[in-house]
Amino acid sequence: MSNIALLERPSVSAAVRTAPSAPASAPLDADLPAVRSPRGFALYVGLDEIKAAEAGVSLPLLVDALRRTLAELAPGAETHATVALAPHGSGGRDLDVVRLALHEPGAIARTKAAAEEETTDEEGGVVVDISRKRVLIDGESAAFTYKEFELLQYLVLREGRTIERSELVSALWQAQDDETPGERTIDVHVRRLRAKLGRYEDIVRTVRGIGYRFDRHADVVIRYGHGTPSPDRF
Repeated sequence: MSNIALLERPSVSAAVRTAPSAPASAPLDADLPAVRSPRGFALYVGLDEIKAAEAGVSLPLLVDALRRTLAELAPGAETHATVALAPHGSGGRDLDVVRLALHEPGAIARTKAAAEEETTDEEGGVVVDISRKRVLIDGESAAFTYKEFELLQYLVLREGRTIERSELVSALWQAQDDETPGERTIDVHVRRLRAKLGRYEDIVRTVRGIGYRFDRHADVVIRYGHGTPSPDRF
C-alpha cells in the first residue's frame, strides 16, 4: 500500500455521520464577531526526519501527499508548507517545537509560563525535568548519569504501573551493549539511583518479586517541557 493511498477522500456518508447538523441561523463560532469568518486552517505535524524514515516516508513526500489530497477535496484551496528547524539535541516534543517555531499563541504563552516557573526557587523536593534531562534535589542539580536518568524517567513516565526487571533491561539497554545487565543486576542500578535521591529514595518503590514502580508523590514535581507529555509515552 502506498503512503498516499492512506489519505483517501472521505465518503459523503462518513462526513454526514461525524459532523452534527447545526441550525441554519447558528454562527460558526459564537465568540467571533459577525464580521469575521474562517479563512483557512493550520495543521501542525510533529515529525523529525529520522522518525519519518523509520515509517518509510520523508517530510517532502508527506507534504506532497497532503497537497494532493487537498487538491482533490478542495481544488480552489491555496497551500503553503513551512519546515520548523531546531538545533540538534535541543530536546522537547517535535509538535511543540513546530508550534513554537511558527509562533502559535498557545505555545508562546506556555513557554513564557514555563520560563517564569523555572525562575522560581525550589524550596525542597525532587524535580524531574524530562525536557532538560536533569534532576533537581532540594533546588540543587543532582549528578545523575545518563543511564540513571533514563531509568528514573522510564518509571516516572509510567506512573502507577509496576515495571518488571526484564522490561527495564530490554527498554534501556541494547542487545549489543557491552554492559547489558541481567534482570537481577538491575537492582544494583536502582540502588545507585536511590542513593543519589537521598532522603527521597522511597519515590522508587520495590514491588517484591516483580520489579519497581513510581507513584505520584507530594515531594516530586515532573516537568515535561512546553506542552503536555506525548500520549505515546505509555
